[in-house]
Amino acid sequence: MSFDPARMVPAMRALRFEKTGSLDELKLTDIARPMLAEGEVLIQVKAAAINPSDIKNVLGKMHETSLPRTPGRDFAGVIVEGPPDVVGSSVFGTGGDLGFGRDGSHAEYIAVPAAVAVPISKGISFESAATLGLPFITAYAALVSAAGLRSEETILITGTTGAVGRAAVSIAASLGATVLGTARSASKIPRADAMPVAHWIDLESDELPVKVREATGGRGADVVFDLIGGGMFEKCLASLAHRGRQVAIASGPERRVSFDLIAFYHNESRLLGVDSLKLSFEETGAILRELSSGLEKGVYPPPSIEEPIQVFPLEQGVQVYRDLAEGRIRQKAVLVP
Repeated sequence: MSFDPARMVPAMRALRFEKTGSLDELKLTDIARPMLAEGEVLIQVKAAAINPSDIKNVLGKMHETSLPRTPGRDFAGVIVEGPPDVVGSSVFGTGGDLGFGRDGSHAEYIAVPAAVAVPISKGISFESAATLGLPFITAYAALVSAAGLRSEETILITGTTGAVGRAAVSIAASLGATVLGTARSASKIPRADAMPVAHWIDLESDELPVKVREATGGRGADVVFDLIGGGMFEKCLASLAHRGRQVAIASGPERRVSFDLIAFYHNESRLLGVDSLKLSFEETGAILRELSSGLEKGVYPPPSIEEPIQVFPLEQGVQVYRDLAEGRIRQKAVLVP
């Protein structure tokens, strides 16, 4: 049989795991560059953030995952193959089953549906763009799609200074809502001009429901976006105004929570769950295009010195996963192939 070098599939470097349960399963290896299916584009990855769910993925805590797999949900890069009118475009994206049911962004190249490759706004670096996708689609799905937050309402956001919390603050403020934020201690409260938060609550010394009602004239929050779960869950419910909506996206180590059911239904409270993994590529792309427009107009501020990014080469990816899991890295980590 004759050998046709034109039929060879180029190789690329990628983080890869063939089993789950330990970060020891994650390796840097050479695999075939992805082949495009109809409606897809090939992106040369310039930057890819590491999210907590990427680490959970390798540890076997994400039941959606099929093996072997390259992890990574967020990406930014340049389209190198696809329709001629988009080749050469700088794009970012996230969503769908990226990193779980199909290979993710912690590699030199990634193939994604064209719908989810969104142009990067002017002035935003690849590294910054790579951190925007998952936090903003999660916050948008919670505040807009699930809770239906309105301009005259007050929202309490726990975990306010994290990536999703900051995205939620930006979205809530852009809608005209009044934002209440939380911090683990008084020393963790950002400076006054860092975020559009009307009132901060110090969780170390303040009782959350009491302080929320003090800040709202006794009414409570119309919406609570709980990014912590666990012991915070019931306190958040107790902070709701009549017919308020609470959105949960996370859990503490103990998955089960308890609350006063009679108080819950007398308050006519609503409890909503949001899972960003359930968003399709089309839904994600639509959210990101709206986000991109907001970035252009200055509605959503890009990552700043308040949200420092730590950049690492892909070759250090395995160690970065370990350092993040063990708390040695506190900043947002971004891999650069």
